[in-house]
Amino acid sequence: MTEQEPRLADPDAIDTSLRSPTQRSRTFAGILVNTALANITTSYLWFALTFWVYLETRNVIATGVIGGAYMLLIALSSISFGTFVDRYRKLAVMRFAAAFTLVMFVLAGVMFLLTPATSLLDLTLPWFWIFAVIILVGAVVENMRNVALSTIVTILIEPDRRANANGMVGMVQGLAFIVTSVLSGLSVGLLGMGWTVVVAIVLTVLAFAHLLTLRMPEEVRVAATDAHGAFDLRGSIAAVLAISGLFALILFSTFNNFIGGVYMALMDPYGLEMFPVELWGTFFAVGSTGFLVGGALIGKFGLGANPLRTMLIAVVVMGALGAVFTLREWAWLYIAGIWLYLVLIPFVEAAEQTVIQQVVPLHRQGRVFGFAMAFESAAAPITAFLIAPIAQVWIIPYARSAEGAAQLEPLLGEGTSRGIALVFLVAGIIMIAAALLAFLTPVYRRVSASYARAAAEAPSTDGDADASPSR
Repeated sequence: MTEQEPRLADPDAIDTSLRSPTQRSRTFAGILVNTALANITTSYLWFALTFWVYLETRNVIATGVIGGAYMLLIALSSISFGTFVDRYRKLAVMRFAAAFTLVMFVLAGVMFLLTPATSLLDLTLPWFWIFAVIILVGAVVENMRNVALSTIVTILIEPDRRANANGMVGMVQGLAFIVTSVLSGLSVGLLGMGWTVVVAIVLTVLAFAHLLTLRMPEEVRVAATDAHGAFDLRGSIAAVLAISGLFALILFSTFNNFIGGVYMALMDPYGLEMFPVELWGTFFAVGSTGFLVGGALIGKFGLGANPLRTMLIAVVVMGALGAVFTLREWAWLYIAGIWLYLVLIPFVEAAEQTVIQQVVPLHRQGRVFGFAMAFESAAAPITAFLIAPIAQVWIIPYARSAEGAAQLEPLLGEGTSRGIALVFLVAGIIMIAAALLAFLTPVYRRVSASYARAAAEAPSTDGDADASPSR
């Protein structure tokens, strides 16, 4: 760092002496549970929309566009999310996001009720796309809560426990995947899309009501910040560039998002070709328990002395898994590969969050987390938008032709989804190469040294601002 940064805890805005670390941890747990319910609800409706449109149209372009649009909307909105998090109290931001999501889901329910099914499922008409956008916008705004949650970790959790807390955040993400994959498949298969929207509305109401009962007295007022307007792009960039190597950290963490775009477009079609929708949701839930295991491992053991090294090792292993888990059209191989892949995702996410919480001042963290979310989210729609049409028009037909099937059989075996398997193989190899090259860069060494220096200074930096009883 080129200059001494302000304390992570603003002594005029954050007063951690009001409650003990145990009490603060209890509040964090309540916020985490509430975020879990909100994430489950939005993921449940988003997954259901993806399942529903593919089963009704058998069109991977539609699923790719839905998945890519979701990530693109997050990328376009995250700078604003971070700006609002820096400018307003964190719980107020979370409550606004919950209320907005509720309104959008109610609008989606009204539209589904009033629009004939034949018109709603005709992809050449605007009604399906309007319906999808309403749901996606509601789900995207809910992500403002996740930006706020990262800064709440800084406020409520002591520095030496933040990596563990970020692991618990990863477990929340995993829980959302597990529950929603089962619920979404069962809802679409047994209840239909209309009742699925109703369930999402009810769950959103419950999450909003619970959020109104939570209090966080440590945030006496909003920390003094230089954030301006509703979209402080200049301030976000300045906050990132103020810390040497921070942009490179964000770039490193996007590696898993590149292959994530491929999975977003093609993982559900692959699973739905292999299983009925009800079983696919259940099997994906089994694979998604990997999220819980990964988050629990971080919660127990942390990320080691160098979270960035841990991140890149995880990305290398993720690439290897992505390359091999569809080499044969075997159900156990696919589910096991998903499980192992999802074990590693919390390590990548928690490593980035831990470094940012350690080296970035609190009054800038919202914009830094928002910028990181925007930058990383942009990677997935790029690959999703590119790969879905390519797979639909060229790769899948080629793999299913007699000539293509014969050429791919020695490497990928036989099956109806060998084209998708080929895409996964190439994407995984690219991911491995990118992560290995990152180890060789000077900026990797510089970011690692910056984190080690900030971690060594953390006790004296935060000690004066935290007068709460010792653990």
